[in-house]
Amino acid sequence: MSPKASGVKQVAQNRKAYHEYYILEKYEAGVELYGTEVKSIRAGNVNLKDSFCAVKNGELFTFGMHISAYEKGNIFNRDPMRPKRLLMHKREIMRLYGRIKQDGLALIPLSVYFKDSRVKLEIGLARGKKLYDKRDVAAERASERDMDRHMKIHNS
Repeated sequence: MSPKASGVKQVAQNRKAYHEYYILEKYEAGVELYGTEVKSIRAGNVNLKDSFCAVKNGELFTFGMHISAYEKGNIFNRDPMRPKRLLMHKREIMRLYGRIKQDGLALIPLSVYFKDSRVKLEIGLARGKKLYDKRDVAAERASERDMDRHMKIHNS
């Protein structure tokens, strides 16, 4: 028997989510996958762009999460865009569902990682940014860069 892989290994991140949304809270969820999908994720063939989560019949699903077909998987490969069920406690799902319905928030996948050989999905409870908010963040970042550059020039 081989020892269990320990630690956390980041596989994919949804950078667009941080640009499009304010992330209010973060949660960890397991993902129900098939063997070839896990092998494909291990190879880094996963894309979270334009993906979202929703509650359906009391269960949490992620839509738009693209897991490329495993090249050696032949007939065992699944549809890359199929909805994947997320594994969380029922009361957590119901609490999130209430927040989404009441406050008009969204559940957005932020990253996929391995935690002790299990695939985990970090999801964020998010509020959408307006266009002017995105501009403010970009301007702030640019001014910070300019200040750093100015300090570097004058301090050397």
